[in-house]
Amino acid sequence: MNNVQNLKGFRDFLPTEARKRQYMIEKIKSAFSSFGFEPLETPALEYEELLMGKYGTEGDKLMYRFTDNGDRRVAMRYDQTVPLARVVAQYGDKLIMPFKRYQIQPVWRAENTQKGRFREFLQCDVDIVGVDNPLSDVETIVAAGKAVEALGFPNFKILINDRNIFKELTYNEQFKIDESQLSMIIRAIDKLKKIGEEKVIEEMVTNGLKKDKAEFILKTLQNQQPTMRLKIIFHLLKRMGLRAEQFVFLPTLARGLDYYTGLIFEIEIDGYTAGSVAGGGRYNNLIGMFSGKPVPAVGFALGFDRLLDAMEEKNLFPTNLQKTKVMISIFNMDFEDNAVEISSRLRSNNIDCELYSDSNAKMEKQLKYADQKGIPYVIIQGPNEVEKQVVVLKNLQSREQQTLTLEEAISILK
Repeated sequence: MNNVQNLKGFRDFLPTEARKRQYMIEKIKSAFSSFGFEPLETPALEYEELLMGKYGTEGDKLMYRFTDNGDRRVAMRYDQTVPLARVVAQYGDKLIMPFKRYQIQPVWRAENTQKGRFREFLQCDVDIVGVDNPLSDVETIVAAGKAVEALGFPNFKILINDRNIFKELTYNEQFKIDESQLSMIIRAIDKLKKIGEEKVIEEMVTNGLKKDKAEFILKTLQNQQPTMRLKIIFHLLKRMGLRAEQFVFLPTLARGLDYYTGLIFEIEIDGYTAGSVAGGGRYNNLIGMFSGKPVPAVGFALGFDRLLDAMEEKNLFPTNLQKTKVMISIFNMDFEDNAVEISSRLRSNNIDCELYSDSNAKMEKQLKYADQKGIPYVIIQGPNEVEKQVVVLKNLQSREQQTLTLEEAISILK
């Protein structure tokens, strides 16, 4: 086979990159858990009919769909919100309400790749299901902010709006807008920051609105004031510790997905130009499509890859994410048992260590191996050390070494 490479938009993560991802995941999980959110995992595949029609026309086009070996129409997870809705409908009587969950799993979208955008990527979701209260809206916003903060970003902006502001357009006497036109307007307005006012108006005109009507709609939206619910949310955000400069009302914030019913928000990091790193909102009707009864919900997703990109850009990763604290070298084949025993003693003391696996390798090669992997220490035990019941602990950064008892070495490594 000559084509030894991965598919476009799909990636391998070698250890150095994978360690960065694990570092981020641990920070994000810790932030989510601090609010009482619990983990949930769902399958990569769902029935096609369950996912279709939930993300708008564009979402349906980008979904990976196929017929499986059992002649079933299936689709790969496009996001984690619709699978959550299915879980609540399926296990509703077993879940403690309000159901507060976080989910960190990959999703798949067949879209054009660009910086920070891939066809397989990790989403980090938080949702509160079963309560329609501004406090739950606020908690999701603050949880998103705390996760971003935990990754090392002190300066970010939370953009907030209410989808009901768009809904009010349908009641305006100066122009008549039906539901299908409203969806088109929301999708156009969603591109405002990317393509600018003229192109947004042009898109609305292309989709059937007269130019003066499109211009009036955009101007009307830009001059809207916060809804009463947003005013309550803004008050509670301050009470929960967010500074006034950390969040802002943006009446043209749209978020293109069709299922939002109230609060919507996005987070942008100061100085990072690739786009928002988190987004979400309230969706009170989606779960009811599966359960047959209204189930309110609110949540958000972090853009994991964009956050990683931003962390790289701002040098926020620790210089060494290698968790292995020490490598145990093997002097030669006669000393394998000693090395194995040392590794066992270290692990029993909760010290992450690696036993070099080739007893025929020269010591120089073993030291180079540990250095290349970023392992800070090496333990060496040759015939002289065995006779004296000591080890040599070598610091690969300072190149200093000490002759110690194993207990003393363990104390230093701890």
